[in-house]
Amino acid sequence: MARLTAETPFIHPGCSVTDTTFGRYCELGAGTRIAHSHLGDYSYTDRYADIANTEVGKFANIAAFVRIGATDHPLHTASCHHFLYRSADYWDDADNDTAFFDHRRSRRSVIGHDTWIGHAAMIKPEVTVGHGAVIASGAVVTKDVAPYTIVAGTPARVLRLRQPAAIAERIIALAWWDWAHDRLRDTLLDFRALPVEEFLEKYGG
Repeated sequence: MARLTAETPFIHPGCSVTDTTFGRYCELGAGTRIAHSHLGDYSYTDRYADIANTEVGKFANIAAFVRIGATDHPLHTASCHHFLYRSADYWDDADNDTAFFDHRRSRRSVIGHDTWIGHAAMIKPEVTVGHGAVIASGAVVTKDVAPYTIVAGTPARVLRLRQPAAIAERIIALAWWDWAHDRLRDTLLDFRALPVEEFLEKYGG
């Protein structure tokens, strides 16, 4: 019997899930923390990913120790310590700063379909990673990443294209990530065996 199902995400031990929704066939690796986010169909994390305030598309491959939507501290005040906004943790008569948390949650990161986020990469708030993009291990992504582009480094810079622009446009137009589960199974051998140009020719992309 298949391990992943359309109905319920497969959540390994030690995960923390807060205010998060899941698509079909999702998986969270052990120790992952995810909050105020959505994980699209077939997307998964390996161990100890940390995701906040993020829209993750379908078929995203998120490696171990990745951090997406890393939360910030205030820099315009006399202190940047979280006693400023987690004040109720320190004093019985103080409230948390709800406006600060609302602002933090509004700074959404977006991860496109069929993306690969490498081991220990970090993607900052309000960054969009385009469909098909690859983020190299250890990269720190501070700016948007174009579709089907591979970026690496600190801060991340373009390394090369994953696919030529014309091919990338055809894949995006085909939108195979929206295919039904049964169709993905029917075409599995072609996904495995065909070069991308042949796959596009066969399936009308």
